[in-house]
Amino acid sequence: MEVTRVFDILQMHVNTPKPDILAFKENKEWKKVSTQEFLSKVDHISAALLDAGILPGDKVSIIANNIPDWNFIDYGAQQIGVVTVPIFPTASAHDMEFILKDSEVKAIFFSSKDIANKIEAFKAELPSVKHMYTFNDDVTGFESFKEFIEKGKALFESPAIGAELKTKIRHISNGIQKDDLLTILYTSGTTGKPKGVMLSHENIISNVKACLNFAPFERMSKALSFLPLNHVYERMLNTLYLYNNISIYYAEGFDKIADNLKEIHPQMFVTVPRLMERVYDKLVSAGEKLGGAKKKIFFWALDLALNYEMYGKNGAIYELKRKIADKLVYSKWREALGGEIICIASGGAALQPRLAMVFNCAKLTVLEGYGLTETSPVIAVNSMEPDSIRIGTVGPVLKDLDVKIAEDGEILVKGPSVMKGYYKNEEATKEVIDDAGYFHTGDIGTFVEGRFLKITDRKKEIFKTSAGKYIAPLMIENKMKECRLIEQAMVIGEGQKFASALVVPAIENVKDWCKTNKIDFVSNEHIIQNEQLRKEINTFLREMNKSLAPYEQIKRVELLSKNWTIDSGEMTPKLSMKRKVIKENNKALIDKIFASGED
Repeated sequence: MEVTRVFDILQMHVNTPKPDILAFKENKEWKKVSTQEFLSKVDHISAALLDAGILPGDKVSIIANNIPDWNFIDYGAQQIGVVTVPIFPTASAHDMEFILKDSEVKAIFFSSKDIANKIEAFKAELPSVKHMYTFNDDVTGFESFKEFIEKGKALFESPAIGAELKTKIRHISNGIQKDDLLTILYTSGTTGKPKGVMLSHENIISNVKACLNFAPFERMSKALSFLPLNHVYERMLNTLYLYNNISIYYAEGFDKIADNLKEIHPQMFVTVPRLMERVYDKLVSAGEKLGGAKKKIFFWALDLALNYEMYGKNGAIYELKRKIADKLVYSKWREALGGEIICIASGGAALQPRLAMVFNCAKLTVLEGYGLTETSPVIAVNSMEPDSIRIGTVGPVLKDLDVKIAEDGEILVKGPSVMKGYYKNEEATKEVIDDAGYFHTGDIGTFVEGRFLKITDRKKEIFKTSAGKYIAPLMIENKMKECRLIEQAMVIGEGQKFASALVVPAIENVKDWCKTNKIDFVSNEHIIQNEQLRKEINTFLREMNKSLAPYEQIKRVELLSKNWTIDSGEMTPKLSMKRKVIKENNKALIDKIFASGED
């Protein structure tokens, strides 16, 4: 069958059903949802929405972590033309209020007491909201989602009105066009108010179809999902999994990912570089705890991986060493990730090349990609097709997209996955989509070998020193994070004589470092004042500076005791830094760095 709307996917595998097309952990057991149950739940949601007075064109919001119910609501809304407005559960009350008001949702589906408390504070300011349903039985004072879906089931299966209701749902469904609005995804961005990205069925489906060959999906039966479904990245990949009839297992949480990988043995998962960095750090930390010959073998294998080149370019002797390292070390890394991983997709931010080298060398193929919410999202991705991976790039551009580099280096994109526009914000839409139909990404890039796209920085994040020299901070920050003692880094120096940085130490690694150097770890606040730690970090930075132009070199560093987080408002949900917020929160420290004006 031809798939033109996202909900068409549910009919693709009716004749090849699975007992676990969706799964989640509850009371320490994996609860599985069959293909038939998925289809039934979707119909029941559609019936319940119509009964609640939610009609085609209306909006409903989902504010919850990844659970099967998220999909039931999404697809149940889709097939009757109701537009979903997902919101990150961790969104601030301010952003949540703005999104719910701006989108004029009629119903809200939410999961936790914390979310309920946020909404309660501004509930009176939401005149469009007619219903609020909670997934959590412990949250009182709101309508029950369980009762909502049970009512939908009773209506759908009713001898009196069931047939008429089914006919109505199918009539609405048949009238939905591929260009109709599917969802509004509000981008938190790093500055300003959230903007509602309008995506159609065609936007998402075109992106799914364009990505069908980037991995051998025919060899996959399970995928682990843990990035938020509220974000287009994980949502599109979940759609891709369902298109390929791959079971989706929702992780219990970030802290349980390693356990869940070992339990379900997936062939694929999607991640962001920050999590890849943590996996790498844990591997190195485990290696440092080994003794004698085992420790020497571990770091020999790690050094080998740090010099890896794809497609046997290191030569036959290297590949022989790699086979030995694989048997002794790398195979254990794969076992720690479930033992059956075919590939790992990485996106949302730049991946350090050394991480790609290490994981690819260990036969944990990392496919780094690039995209934005406005492009549904994938623009380019490294692929497991022949000769289609280049470490340090985000891969070849998707075949259905037209991508060009503007004179100032900005990446411009045109094609079927480019958004319909920003909701109720024509001015902002015109700012990013030009008269020729090209979307201006705001990212700076270039092509390697004429076909592999390489991102060099964000256009808005590049700054100029007082000497008129332009600095692209992203590349430098990634180099800084190659130091195991550095967790987060932000390069500063706009309008100043030299570049400097704010650094958040990697506390767990710092604790190990303290033990090795016989230093008492008292607290985060105490250790960042330690001169030996500062010297260690500065030694790394001096060596790093040798690879940079003189005006790019980091002259001074100040250490911070607390991580930048989503909850603190200093990171976006996809873990990008909100540079303006971080600068405002650390103004006194930044003033101290540049007080003398001398480097």
